[in-house]
Amino acid sequence: MTGMNEATEVSMGVAAACLVSAVWLTGGRNAGARRARLLLAGGGVVGSGPPGWSGVLQEWGRVRGRMRVEWWALVAGAALAVLGASVLPLVVGAAGVPVLRRVRLAARERRARERRGDAVIALCAALAGELRAGRQPGEALFPAARDSGGLGEAQAAVLAAARFGGDVPDALAAAARQPGAEGLRGLAACWRVAVDQGAGLAAGLDRLEAALRAERDQRGDLRAQLAGARATAVMLAGLPVLGLGLGAALGADPLHILLHTPAGLGCLAAGGVLEGLGLWWVLRIMRGAEEAAA
Repeated sequence: MTGMNEATEVSMGVAAACLVSAVWLTGGRNAGARRARLLLAGGGVVGSGPPGWSGVLQEWGRVRGRMRVEWWALVAGAALAVLGASVLPLVVGAAGVPVLRRVRLAARERRARERRGDAVIALCAALAGELRAGRQPGEALFPAARDSGGLGEAQAAVLAAARFGGDVPDALAAAARQPGAEGLRGLAACWRVAVDQGAGLAAGLDRLEAALRAERDQRGDLRAQLAGARATAVMLAGLPVLGLGLGAALGADPLHILLHTPAGLGCLAAGGVLEGLGLWWVLRIMRGAEEAAA
């Protein structure tokens, strides 16, 4: 096994040397072409020789910016597979790609819902201001919706109903089906009451805005209170990785024990299952608290 590790290290060194040589040769071969293009284009400052480590770092920054967070699981699995001389970390990293992708998409959807909710609050405030300026509800809806973006993808349908005498409350109720736009149901109710009973729409919009803003602030306070528990869970989940690093620093070779011995494989499987169950349970508790507060 020591010979295998030495062969792996030698192959990694040869691959790194080949990569550096390819970058240097590519930069040196294309240096004249780049200089000619800049001179024909009107001049410029042209460096001589290969791009050096600055060009390599810039290229690496561009690649890192294009990579989604889920692909780093595959990169980490490949690195551990090389260090541990086993294909198991690569398989686990590949399996973690769809999981991390789902987490990333869920976080993006949550941010989109929050932005849409803020836009609905801004729509209520802008519409109330337009009504107090003396405009009719149908006329006031156009600048309010344009400035706030609170109607989202249903803006064309709602504005068409307001322009051509359609059922604006029904259009607002349909627009409220968008994630994060649930506050439009309250706007639809205020609009219907104002049209049917002649009640003041501006006063109802003020109360609706205050209620939506209070609900948003409550969710923000709850999220801030749960941030400590979430950070603690993430820190505890990362302790096994720290243990592996300490073991490697002490010369115990924990990767060899975990990946190449029956006892180590059993401990790795049990630890992975318990780790996943712990994270799932903590996230379930937090999600339940958020849903109860909502």
